[in-house]
Parts: sequence; C-alpha cells; structure tokens
Amino acid sequence: MDASPGHNHDGLNKAAKSEIGEQLGRMVASPYFSHSKRLPNFLRFVVEHTVAGDAENLKERTLGIEIFGREPDYDTASDPIVRVTAAELRKRMAQYYLETAHEDELRITLPPGSYVPEFHPPKGSNGAGLPEADAPSMAPAEDRAPAATRASSHRPLALALILAAAVAAASFAYFFWNRAHQSGFEQFWQPVLSTSDPVLLCIADQTEYSVFALRDASQPSRQVVSSDRLTAVVIDDLSATVKVAGILQSSGKPYSLKGEGATTLDDLRRGPTVFVGAFDNAWALRLTNPLRYHFANDADITHLWIADSASSSRPKWTVDRGVQLATNNYRDYAILARFTDVNTGKLAIVVAGIGRGGTRVAGEFLTDNNDLTQLMRMAHAAGDKKNLEVVLSTEIIDGEPGSPKIEATYFW
Repeated sequence: MDASPGHNHDGLNKAAKSEIGEQLGRMVASPYFSHSKRLPNFLRFVVEHTVAGDAENLKERTLGIEIFGREPDYDTASDPIVRVTAAELRKRMAQYYLETAHEDELRITLPPGSYVPEFHPPKGSNGAGLPEADAPSMAPAEDRAPAATRASSHRPLALALILAAAVAAASFAYFFWNRAHQSGFEQFWQPVLSTSDPVLLCIADQTEYSVFALRDASQPSRQVVSSDRLTAVVIDDLSATVKVAGILQSSGKPYSLKGEGATTLDDLRRGPTVFVGAFDNAWALRLTNPLRYHFANDADITHLWIADSASSSRPKWTVDRGVQLATNNYRDYAILARFTDVNTGKLAIVVAGIGRGGTRVAGEFLTDNNDLTQLMRMAHAAGDKKNLEVVLSTEIIDGEPGSPKIEATYFW
C-alpha cells in the first residue's frame, strides 16, 4: 500500500495503522535513528500525520515551523533545514532496510521531492491489514505471474535482466534528479551531515594576560581588579565559528569545540573537523600547506599571502601588515576548502583568512546558499570532484569586510 498525496489516507484501517505504528517504533529505536534527535522527530511527525489523514499539510514551511521551531515567515531558501533533514532521513531509511534483519518488515519510505511517506507491505506479504485495493500492487512479481510464465526457463532470466537494467537506469536518473534538486548548501554540507561521526570545531585561540574587574555580589559598586591567564578568541573568528555551529546545531549534528593548541591528531581521527583561522591556527596552516592554494609569508611576517603552487608568478593575494594596522583599510583574502585529509582519512573544512575580516567573510560564504550554489555549479562543471578549494577576497573598510568574491577555484 502506497500512502501518497493521491491516496485516501483516511482509508487506512485499524490493523494497518497499528502495523505502521509498530514499524515506526522499530525504526526510531534502531541505531540508524536513535543517536539523533531530529531524525526520529521528523519521521514520527510525517508518518503520524499521514496516518491521521493530514498528508496534504506536509509542506516544507509547515515542517520547519512545527518540527524545528522556525518562525512562520522564515526564508526556506536560506534555511534548508527541512530539505537537509529529509535527505539524511532517506539515506538512513535505505541503510536500515539494507540489513537482512529488516527485509521482512513493513517498509516506510520517503519519496524524493516529497515529505509524505509511503507504506509498502513486507516482502512476500499479501498486505494483510492494509487496504486491499493497494496491497496487490506491492506483492512480489513472481507471486502475480501466470503459471505459463513461471514455467518458462528463459523468460524469468530475461525479465530479471530487464528489471536489473530498469533499476540501474532508475538509480542513475535518481542520482541526477536528486543532484539537480539539491541546493548548493545541501550539496556542500551533505558529506559532513551524512556521517555518523561527531564534528570537531578547531578554532584559533590566543592565550594572554588580561586584567578585569570582579564585582561584589552583595555590593555591586565595589570592584576588585584581578589578573588571570585567559584564552581569548577574536571576534571575527568567533563569527565564523558561530555560523558553522548554528548549521550543526539546527541539523542535530553532535559537535565539540577545541582551541588549536589543545587539538591533537587523535582528535582529528574521530570525525570531520572544521578549522577556523589561518596564521593563528597551526592546524589550518599544516593542512593547507600541501594544497594548491596555501598560506605563506616573508621572514619578518610583515607580508602575508596566499600562494598558488601551480604558478611561479609573484603572489597577487597579499596583505601588508603595516597598511592593515595603520589604516584598517585593505583587501583581505581567504581560503575555503573541503577535502579528505590523507593523514586521518576524515573530512576537513578550512575557513581561514589572512586577516580577521577574511575569516569572517569565509564563514559567511560557507553558510550562504546563494554563494554555495555558485560554488557547487562550478564543481559540477569541473566533473563533480569530491575535494574543492576556493580563494576569496573582500574589501575591508574601517575594519568591516564587504561581500566575498571568488578569486580562484580548484577541484580534485
């Protein structure tokens, strides 16, 4: 039985609803769903509303409001949380049913392009408990075939080959359909959000002596000046960190935060890592050094630039520290990269500017659907390579960065 927008969901009888409910319980209790908060909530919501005959209201905006607490007028284009979650849900459901232990269970699927689940009788079942008009269409093909057809020794093989070709063609078509309908945001972040590993945010930190005042709780006007060794994060790096953390948080993705000085190689082997900052983040410098575009500087570290290992020309993406400090008006540059680190085998994302403004605009680029759509179109034109690197630039005026501009890209 398929429960799709064209079916009468009120036609589900009590036995069918009970069977669907039991299967829903089995799925959300499995390891594919139990370690996430948003996936079970999403699956329960769409299944229960479909069973209740309310499938017509399962729209992206409604789901964003009801499941994720978004405001009624939120921008679905810039906040694709529903689409991202649905894509991840489809993947987990497929993985669940690939296990032989679940082959004989009622199947709940979420068709591409829809948020209305479909329900299919178990393999070999006659659809007991489900509407009779729908059940026969889901019965195995061999159970419906005439005796003369089953008796043929050659026709089943031919039919199997045809079926295999059809499945392959459908899978091929689905890949490109799904690719075409995914936003740039979803395409970029999918490798991070689809893994079961937690994400580490490795941020630049500065340890320095700071003097601050502590106020007396019973007499707030009284202050005591104290010195302590504090770990500080610059505000522009913090801006990029907060944006990335917001994506992970809204997607229900577990993550942790560590300063670059406290991060170890063992930490990086545990899952994807997002590195924020460049010249104040040793890990970001190490990981980008083998890449085509990487950071470099003169001996006095007064001139900093992004080098192109494929070019012998004088670096053009350069920041003069003297001008930067004296005027706070300059052109800044950043590297945004997503690649698999050969040392850990895990995904690495680098969000790093030469100056602080560069890191800030790289963080904005990384979380903007329009910018990422432009980037992923370029990646598609380059052959859909898994690894990518982008050089960005922005004009800094009175310390405030403007919009990011793509200077160069490389895909491998």
